[in-house]
Amino acid sequence: MKKTAFLLMIMLCANLSFSQKKKTTAKKTTTEKTSSIKVDNLLAEVKGKTFQVTITEKGKPTDALIVKELNDNLKPTDIKLSSFTASGTKLYLLQWTEKSNTKTDVKTEDITTVFSVIYEIATKKQVFSNFEKTSNIVEKVFLDKNKNASETQEKIRREGFVLTLNADGTVSQKNKTQENKWVYDAAKVDFVDAKKK
Repeated sequence: MKKTAFLLMIMLCANLSFSQKKKTTAKKTTTEKTSSIKVDNLLAEVKGKTFQVTITEKGKPTDALIVKELNDNLKPTDIKLSSFTASGTKLYLLQWTEKSNTKTDVKTEDITTVFSVIYEIATKKQVFSNFEKTSNIVEKVFLDKNKNASETQEKIRREGFVLTLNADGTVSQKNKTQENKWVYDAAKVDFVDAKKK
């Protein structure tokens, strides 16, 4: 009876151990799917140390627009690629996020930057770019010269603009103090200030 119970315990442990390994494999597959996004004949992807938009024809790469060179610390995540029409021209909006952090004995800073670029593929030109940077800072501040007393302070610092792609193909940028609206000028192959158009 003891031998049977012992055998059942070993089989149960082995079964649980194999089940846990399957869960780990599923996580790897999910991560790989976020490294490239395809829309129409364009593929936004990380290729080696380059983040690029590959232009394909009949499923084969014909050209590539280099978005940026990558280093080991900053990799694009949450990549999004979408098409839209502005002033009768088909454009593509590419967005991605980069996260980094710095840490010292007295300060930790977590930085999240959302980048947005718009391409006109016929001319292979970047016609607009934007960034929105949020820094979450946790800092130990000393209250006296001898550094006997301290307190932890948290603050959020924002830079750049929040970008909104409007239904009519115009682009809006907004921060705490300013709001800009941009209209695509097909003749100039560029976005221009809506107030000056």
